[in-house]
Amino acid sequence: MFTNSTLFSFNEGKTSNKDVEIYYRDYGPINAEPILLVQGLGGQLINWPQHLIEFLLENNFRPIVFDNRDTGLSSRIESDSFNDKKRSNTIIKSYVKYYLRLPIKSEYTIDDMADDAISVLDELKISKAHILGISMGGMIAQIIAANYPLRTKTFTLIASTASTPSPLNGPTRNVRKLLMERTKNPNSTIDEKVNRTKRLFKEIGYQGINLDTEEFYENISAAIDRGGKDDTGFSRQLTAILGSKNRLDKVSSIKAPTLIIHGEGDPLIKVKNAYKSNKLIKNSKLIVLPEMRHLIEPPVFEKFKENLLVHLASVK
Repeated sequence: MFTNSTLFSFNEGKTSNKDVEIYYRDYGPINAEPILLVQGLGGQLINWPQHLIEFLLENNFRPIVFDNRDTGLSSRIESDSFNDKKRSNTIIKSYVKYYLRLPIKSEYTIDDMADDAISVLDELKISKAHILGISMGGMIAQIIAANYPLRTKTFTLIASTASTPSPLNGPTRNVRKLLMERTKNPNSTIDEKVNRTKRLFKEIGYQGINLDTEEFYENISAAIDRGGKDDTGFSRQLTAILGSKNRLDKVSSIKAPTLIIHGEGDPLIKVKNAYKSNKLIKNSKLIVLPEMRHLIEPPVFEKFKENLLVHLASVK
């Protein structure tokens, strides 16, 4: 869910991976157990649920969050293929290739985004951290755990997939349509963007939560304002996902203790992906939640927070 973090104190700064600047937030305290949280498609560091950050702080963890490249205050990757006139056609062509299982050219890879995350740990002089990723962030976190085993204490994979996306394990038609709306309408008004986000959250989120509130509107508006008018990064991230190389060999090499959490009725990434990840990662535990869809709202978090705590406490 989109939440603000005004109840917490934190330090913010920038680091860089080659010529890409990554903006991060460190909630501290410096002597607590560091845990790096990796956001999903289009998500900013301010979009992590307040209840998750609060839970980690209360249990002596040090949450560190950041804007992936092409979101928030991190660098935008310039590309002529994704200007306002061309990007809709670029995404449509990518989806056609996606369904035909043809190679897709992207401006950068999931591996590049994993290196961005490591640059945050380097900047903060953290040699080893717990790694938690959700959705696309889970794909990035898989690469961190596989490529940087000595930097990974534990790995938590939420609502994600180890496989290259395909028509069999990807989003439902309604979700795909809502995602495509964002790529086609870069110049939407604030109200249009908030309503589009609301419709997406109703499709992928916990059933029964009221999103027709002033708080939801203000939080989404704040995120839109913080991210700026250039929303082309969402399309580039989506293309990076569609064009990512098969990660199965890398995922099967993960040795860190792993907790996999997935919603039984996830309409964005089908639950079969969680079972596959559990099979690939030998040192892993799988929790499938009937109530969960794709987000970690308070009622969902209540169902697995103690399991998460036990998992994180298993390695210090």
